[in-house]
Amino acid sequence: MSMYGRDPWGGPLEMNTADSATDDDRSRNLNDFDRASLSRRLDETQQSWLLGPGEQKKKKYVDLGCVVVSRKIFVWTVGLLLAAGFIAGFVVLLVKTVPRHHKHPPPKDNYTLALQKALMFFNAQKSGKLPRHNNVSWRGNSCMNDGKSDKSGAVLKDLLGGYYDAGDTIKFHFPKAFAMTMLSWSVIEYRAKYEAAGELNHVKEIIKWGTDYFLKTFNSTADSISQLVAQVGKGDTSGGTSDPNDHTCWMRPEDIDYPRPVTECSSCSDLAAEMAAALASASIVFKDNKAYSKKLVHGAATLWKFARDQRGSYSAGGSDAATFYNSSMYWDEFVWGGAWMYYATGNQSYLYLASHPKLAKHAGAFWGGPDYGVLSWDNKLTGAQVLLTRLRLFLSPGYPYEETLKTFHNQTSIIMCSYLPYFNSFNRTRGGLIQLNHGRPQPLQYVVNAAFLATLYSDYLDAADTPGWYCGPNFYSTNELRKFAESQIDYILGKNPRKMSYVVGYGNHYPKHVHHRGASIPKNKVKYNCKGGYKWRDSKKPNPHTIIGAMVAGPDKHDGFHDVRTNYNYTEPTLAGNAGLVAALVALSGDRTTKIDKNTIFSAVPPMFPNAPPPPAPWKP
Repeated sequence: MSMYGRDPWGGPLEMNTADSATDDDRSRNLNDFDRASLSRRLDETQQSWLLGPGEQKKKKYVDLGCVVVSRKIFVWTVGLLLAAGFIAGFVVLLVKTVPRHHKHPPPKDNYTLALQKALMFFNAQKSGKLPRHNNVSWRGNSCMNDGKSDKSGAVLKDLLGGYYDAGDTIKFHFPKAFAMTMLSWSVIEYRAKYEAAGELNHVKEIIKWGTDYFLKTFNSTADSISQLVAQVGKGDTSGGTSDPNDHTCWMRPEDIDYPRPVTECSSCSDLAAEMAAALASASIVFKDNKAYSKKLVHGAATLWKFARDQRGSYSAGGSDAATFYNSSMYWDEFVWGGAWMYYATGNQSYLYLASHPKLAKHAGAFWGGPDYGVLSWDNKLTGAQVLLTRLRLFLSPGYPYEETLKTFHNQTSIIMCSYLPYFNSFNRTRGGLIQLNHGRPQPLQYVVNAAFLATLYSDYLDAADTPGWYCGPNFYSTNELRKFAESQIDYILGKNPRKMSYVVGYGNHYPKHVHHRGASIPKNKVKYNCKGGYKWRDSKKPNPHTIIGAMVAGPDKHDGFHDVRTNYNYTEPTLAGNAGLVAALVALSGDRTTKIDKNTIFSAVPPMFPNAPPPPAPWKP
């Protein structure tokens, strides 16, 4: 069957329905037409139906639906886009495969460099079995039997570990506890700066070495105790004794073979309260290690109870410690320790005691006097006042604490004024070193503590959005405190008339004859006995070992300094002195925009005021 239809272009078009040709066949059949016989010119649409693909007329434009563009422009645009994509991909691939060169961090400032060295001193002072990575090549395990037996052979306890105090090998717990408290305080306030210096883990390990040892000096798991170890070793030579001890002998600690007596006390409020401060402040440093922090808080509470129940001074009665670290009173330790106990526990009974007017009066808060405002291993009042002024600035607890806290705040302002060169509270050497101990020997330990407090207080004021403070009618900016601190630490680091750094290993010119047994005797597999080491003590040669980071006792009141091993008033370093140095250096180090940690110290402190009552239930008619 075939159908005939009218060809719209003039002629019949036959469609054979019987023909099962495919569309392809039909399209091929179109090629069989005699194109010359077509009677008129075909338009574009007609040509596209009839002409073969190869013979279609090439378009000069491309229809993109919404716009018609030139074919040439379209091809170039697409080509450029593809080329750009290829180049971008190649660059990305190149960046990912080529080894990266990280941008170098900015050079460390002087305070950061000195801080890293100052912390190394504590590694050199470690007693007992040393950790594997102690990084002091000339030190080894020492005094491994401390506490196990005294001269009479009586077995006491394991007192392995801790720190030697200075150039000798005695473990004096009173200044050591103060040193650990100062280090903990600096970590609580300036954790970010320690982290930036890459020393946070190091300083925490130093503190833990101290607190682990303190937990051995009493029954730290008990709720109450009757005795506390005050000292290990002996140094008193006043009786003309020739018995070997830690001062009559000049030996490496690794070679000690003489008895090391253990001194215990049953009424030693100053020592117990200071050790409580050390454990309490460290509990905040280690607050993320909940089990250890809890252990420290419990130990601190036990020591505090002992300090309050069995009153007395640890250095009373002509003890060995009285010759070297005599405590003038225990009231200041009660204010200082009470403040730390409050921060560690949040228990307001500690704050009530620390801010009690009678206790403040006993501690000398209203006395004045030549040594007022000088923070040291013996007098903690100035530190306690700054610590409690912090509470007033940021939490403002109000009644019944406000009266004493306001007094402490005012006294802190006066002390900060006394540090400034515009006032005559303290003399200065011609080279600019403040004479906080009025020309007496070993001045630097007091200077570094003042530099720390001044920087810290200026940071407190900045954090409280206060630009400065008043000294009488005159207003001084917080920058004045920082300038004071920098001038003193710069003096210690070499900006002084002798151009000498008093921190060993810092700079090119520093003491080479440090009064220190371990550093002055070579590690040469020879065991020098008690008197055999004297040849090294009396030698004019520099120490064979450099005790990096040790801050020596310092110059005299005329900026003079004698680098002589036997003169400990110039060349002996101490734990307490170096702790203050570390605190001052970290406070001054790094970026000025890195502020104090305002809140961590208050972690355990509950809200000062009760929560607001809930709103009443909605009214229903």
